[in-house]
This record gives sequence, C-alpha cells and structure tokens, in this order.
Amino acid sequence: DVYKRQALTYPERLSAPLKRLDLTKIKGLTFQKPDTRKFPCLKLAYEAARIGGTAPVVLNATNEIAVSLFLKRKIGFTKIPKMIEKVLNRHKPIKSPALREILKADAWAREEALRC
Repeated sequence: DVYKRQALTYPERLSAPLKRLDLTKIKGLTFQKPDTRKFPCLKLAYEAARIGGTAPVVLNATNEIAVSLFLKRKIGFTKIPKMIEKVLNRHKPIKSPALREILKADAWAREEALRC
C-alpha cells in the first residue's frame, strides 16, 4: 500500500494514511466508453492490440522513449501520442514474431522514436 501511494503521488509523498478499498461495500459501479479524443494514447493502444504481432511492442517502446523525453522536459505532453502514432505508422508489423523479431522491433521503435 505504501508503494502504491508513493507511485500515485510521485514526486510528492502523501503522508495521510489511506483506507483500504473494499469492493464488497460499494453499492454499484458504472462503466462508460472512454473518450479516445481525450485519451489518444488509449486509442493507439487499442489499435496496436487490434493489429497484434509486433505492433504492441512498438507502441510500448515508443511510449517509454516519449515519456522519458517528456520527464526530461525535452518534449511537451501532447507530443507523446503524436510520436507513438508516427512510429506505429512507419512500422511494418510481424504477425507471429519470434523472440528475436520482438527484440528487433523494440530496438527499432526506440531508435525511430528518437528521430521524431
């Protein structure tokens, strides 16, 4: 619980104790379709999952580079989905990749993201 609280409040540290969530005491939950215009990375993740193969690997690797650049203040937050989309569009997915092809796609995406 401490680690979750620290992760959710990073870089600040929340000192107040949090009550554990008991889902059995919640009266009801509602779920709505997410707004992919507000959350463009989610739309890209759905697309990568639909394509399958190496596309999710490329999405993840590009996202890691983009977020790292954002945290270093080298790109703006709104550039993250643009970078992911650009790299995904350049990628030629392999439907049933071997481990070597997965690692190669990951490395390619990281290099490609740095070129954006």
